[in-house]
Amino acid sequence: MSTEGAIETDQEQASNARIGIGWLLLDMTLVSGGMTALVKAQGATYPAFQLVFIRAMIGLLFILPLIWHHREEMVRIKHPWRNILRISCNAIALTSNFLAITMLPLATVNAVGFSRPLITMAMAVALLGETVSRIRWLGAAVAFGGVLIVMAPGTESFDIEVLVVLISVVFGSLAIIQTRALKDENTTVMMVFYTVGLAVITAVPAIFTWQPVARFDWLPLLGIGFLAQLGQYCFLRAYRIADASVLAPVGYLSIVFVTVVGYVFFGEVPEVRVVAGVVIILASLQGAAWLEQRRARAVRKMM
Repeated sequence: MSTEGAIETDQEQASNARIGIGWLLLDMTLVSGGMTALVKAQGATYPAFQLVFIRAMIGLLFILPLIWHHREEMVRIKHPWRNILRISCNAIALTSNFLAITMLPLATVNAVGFSRPLITMAMAVALLGETVSRIRWLGAAVAFGGVLIVMAPGTESFDIEVLVVLISVVFGSLAIIQTRALKDENTTVMMVFYTVGLAVITAVPAIFTWQPVARFDWLPLLGIGFLAQLGQYCFLRAYRIADASVLAPVGYLSIVFVTVVGYVFFGEVPEVRVVAGVVIILASLQGAAWLEQRRARAVRKMM
């Protein structure tokens, strides 16, 4: 490849990185900022199952044209039971997350949520037979220490309600593992399964816990579903345009978004231990990734 061609490729990659980061920042603005604030505000009045069900139904309206366009693929589902398991885990994870948002400071929910990569990694090794380097394990161990600092188990600062966040993290990780195991499943089928399955699974508990919706509350409730669906589109666009290695560190900015929202709209000020825990988690995860990339580059140079 000529020098001119290499420069052009580098410029194109840099441009894609900027565009991808822009889409990801928009996703965080919509979801970590807007949707999270609406969930916390409405969660004081309406049960989590009701919020998740409304979110799913709005998402279903958005993808109806997609279902019709790919209707032939809908009858060629390769792994129906694994898809059902994935959606069941997603339903528990999302409901628990909505519940946690209403009960705990947003910064705490987001901070404990950073443990998902650690749990997903351990599950991938145990359930999928994936291999993880010693550097990753070391980074995970230090990050887990940061999670413990945020949770503060065994102290007066420990809040039993933080266990709801852990339920969300565990089942969210199980959903990710099932998604990895469905590599040969059609993407459209998986998207439809997610939205329809979420609505079906949460329908019954939503009916039994349903609270009459005040006329003026319909707008923010509909906003939860709309922002979630729009955010998902921005997220997918970001990862389609830019490399995951570029976007992953940017994703940690979600803690900034939710902290600002918590402070401005709900008067929440993060405790010192939460800030310290977040710094340890982010530094260890990003540090491990950087060390692993550096080692990989060194190995390539030796070849």
